[in-house]
Parts: sequence; C-alpha cells; structure tokens
Amino acid sequence: MQTYLLSQQFNTRSLAENSTACPANATICNGTSCLLPENNFNETLSIILSTVLTIMLALVMFSMGCNVELKKFWGHIKRPWGIFVGFLCQFGIMPLTAFLLSLVFNVLPIQAVVVLIMGCCPGGTASNVIAYWVDGDMDLSISMTTCSTLLAMGMMPLCLFVYAKVWTDSNAIVLPYNSIGISLVALIIPVSFGVYVNHRWPSKAKIILKIGSIVGAVLIVLIAVVGGILYKGSWIISPKLWIIGTIFPAAGYSLGFFLARVAGLSWHRCRTVSLETGMQNTQLCSTIVQLSFTPEQLELMFTFPLIYSIFQLLFALLILGGYRVYRRHRVKTKTDVEKTEEKEDSKSTSSHAKINGGFVSNETK
Repeated sequence: MQTYLLSQQFNTRSLAENSTACPANATICNGTSCLLPENNFNETLSIILSTVLTIMLALVMFSMGCNVELKKFWGHIKRPWGIFVGFLCQFGIMPLTAFLLSLVFNVLPIQAVVVLIMGCCPGGTASNVIAYWVDGDMDLSISMTTCSTLLAMGMMPLCLFVYAKVWTDSNAIVLPYNSIGISLVALIIPVSFGVYVNHRWPSKAKIILKIGSIVGAVLIVLIAVVGGILYKGSWIISPKLWIIGTIFPAAGYSLGFFLARVAGLSWHRCRTVSLETGMQNTQLCSTIVQLSFTPEQLELMFTFPLIYSIFQLLFALLILGGYRVYRRHRVKTKTDVEKTEEKEDSKSTSSHAKINGGFVSNETK
C-alpha cells in the first residue's frame, strides 16, 4: 500500500509538470526531462562498450597489480590499520554523509534513497589509477578496494537498514550480489596476475605499469563519456541532486584525508585513503537502482550515479593537478637549496685554500 501511494505521488507530480517538449515515444515525461524506451542502437552500443570497457578494466587492474609488492601487500593484511581506517571512511563516513545531505536538502524520499545507495557502495577501481598518479600507497589502495568490495556484501544491507528506513523499507531495495561478486573477481584475478609478473619480472612490470596507467586515464574519461551517451534521455533533474552530486564526492575526499591524518597515517597513505573514500563504484549503484525501482521512480533518480561519477572524476583530477604542482614546486625548491649549499661549500673551500697556501685536502674535493 505504501509503495502504491508513493508511486501515485510521483505520477501526480510528473503529470502536473508534464509538457509537450518531450518526444512522442517517451514513456514518462517531467517537463523537458524524459525517460525514453531503449532502442536497438542503445542496446547494441551498451553491449559493445561494456565488452570493451570490461577488457580495458581488466588490463588496467593487471597493470596496477604490477606495482604491488607481495610482502608489502601481505603486511597490510597482517597489520590492517590502514585498511581499518579505510573501512571506517567507506562504510562510516560515506553513508552518514549521504544521510545528512539528504536531510539538509530535503529531497524527495526516492531521491534520498539513491543518494544513500551511492554512499553505501564500495570503492571504485578508478581510485587505484588516480592513487598511482599521486604517488599513493598502491598496496594499500588495492587492498582497500578488494576489502571494501568483499565487505560490501554485508555492510551495504546493514547501512541501508540503518539509514534508509527514514524514507522507505530497506527490503524494497534489491542488492545484486552477483554483480558485487563479479566486480570482486574482476578485481582479484587481474591484480593477482600483475603481482606475479612483478615478482618474477620486475623490469617488465614497470613497463606494463606505465602503459596501464595511461590506459587507465583514458578509461576513466571514456566511462564518463559513455555514461553521457547512454543516459542522455534524462539530464534535466532536480537542482538539489546536482548540488548533492557536487558536494558529496568533495566531502568524501576531504573527510577521508582528515580521518586518515588523525589516525596517524603517512601523507601518501592519507592521499590513498582520501581517494578510496571519495571514489565510489557508480556502476554498482546504477545496477541497484535499475533493479529496485519502477520506471516512474527511475525518472526522478536514475541519473544521479552519473552526476556523482562526473564530479568525483573532476575533483580527483583537481587533486592530481594540485599534487603535481606541489611536487614540482617542492623538487624545484629542493634543487635550489642544494645548489646554494654547493656554492657555499665551494666558496669555503676556495677561502680555505688561500689561507693554506693553495693546498686543498682530499676531504674537501
């Protein structure tokens, strides 16, 4: 009965705001925002792109594994302080942030639910690529992504049960455990091969890593573009969701870094935890949303995962750019200091030679 009334509410709102701007074949209209039926082109494009992206993702994770040292990785498993901090960020900070943002902006119940689902998702694999570019701890990054995906099978339903009951029955949300399992397998197998290659042929692993990092950067941009093509039917949605989609990943990056620093982690591990916190598995969120809700409800919510994906990528690139500028400035400053010290040493050596009749000892050469 509750679901029927909720659907009636969404239908009434959609009809009230309906206009003739929508195409004739649109199934649901809300002003100029329309949910279009899937056509053969989109279906074929989706299959082709999904296959290509899956292959590219496997290659990228294989290359990221080439930067993982087995001893260090096992060290994180045996002393999982960094993983534990990441766990608190992933399933503590993110769901709570999603809950608070939904309350503050007073969004519709169905929209609050999609924000919560995004907050409860595990970390995405794109974080591993960005962590490499910002000189993060790759062993920690891979272990955090693996553990969060594995723990998501239990933590996602728990977090949704705690937070989602304010707006809906958590039992109405379908969690695709098969998709989570596939994500876990797609992560572990190529990474394991990469670790093996790094152990047996470290010189070749470095070459593979450089190629894979470039392919990974292309893959991240390609995923955003593909999302824009496949979800072009409903770009005009509530401004509140755009605002939340902007604030949410920024809050995840910032709070993750702050908590990691408070926990006493080193700077490069703080950067790693920050990226693992803010970067969510948006593909998993989209799958959950499409499995759990009716077309009428999807019209109000199904673009949010793409919005989050865009802004999480944008802020990650800003972090990368800021780190690269800082690193270049630090290296330049360090070089200038070394040159100044060399000049001072040469001056002191010269004056010492004059005092001693031109004799220079072997220690100063």
